[in-house]
Amino acid sequence: MSNTNIDDDLIPEKVEGYTVGEKKTIDEYNKLDAEDESLAKWKASLGLSTNTDLYPVKADDKRTVVVTELALEFPDQPELQPIRINLEDSNGNTITGKEIKFDIKEKSIYQLVVKFRVQHEIITGLKYLHSVKRGGIRVDKVEEPLGSYAPNTVDKPFYERKFTEVEAPSGMIARGTYSAVSKFIDDDDNVHLTVPWSFAITK
Repeated sequence: MSNTNIDDDLIPEKVEGYTVGEKKTIDEYNKLDAEDESLAKWKASLGLSTNTDLYPVKADDKRTVVVTELALEFPDQPELQPIRINLEDSNGNTITGKEIKFDIKEKSIYQLVVKFRVQHEIITGLKYLHSVKRGGIRVDKVEEPLGSYAPNTVDKPFYERKFTEVEAPSGMIARGTYSAVSKFIDDDDNVHLTVPWSFAITK
């Protein structure tokens, strides 16, 4: 799912003075100075180890970040069913051209949940961005750092990230249809997924 007309709203902000570190393989990371305590803690936080029992990847699958599901959950409103959007087919391929539309009740408290897996290499500085528009005018923008991740293993086949809870707007003016685009990008400006979607705020 890609969008060649990338919205300017979906260009991540750059931190002045920050430079992306040199890309290394998993083996190279594992061989880095074991006496460096801070480095050892960073590698441990990624779950990086010499364990080669990685999540099985098809030989021709070159993707490094695979977003498998987007969801809206309503943790404090059990009467509302979660909205789950599967982004993989039965063969593990990203579904392209999928129309994503759903309704959100006004004043409901929802939480965006992202499921994804990492394969082949360590991903640093993964970010989630989305821009929401109504009538062509931007009404919301989110840029959320997701962090750095080692490839998934059989024991941990995916990562899950839950965002801060948000209250849906309410009132006659707020009700209606909105369009949005979400993007996953890393420190190296690799875009792993761009996906358009739309939703309606209902009474």
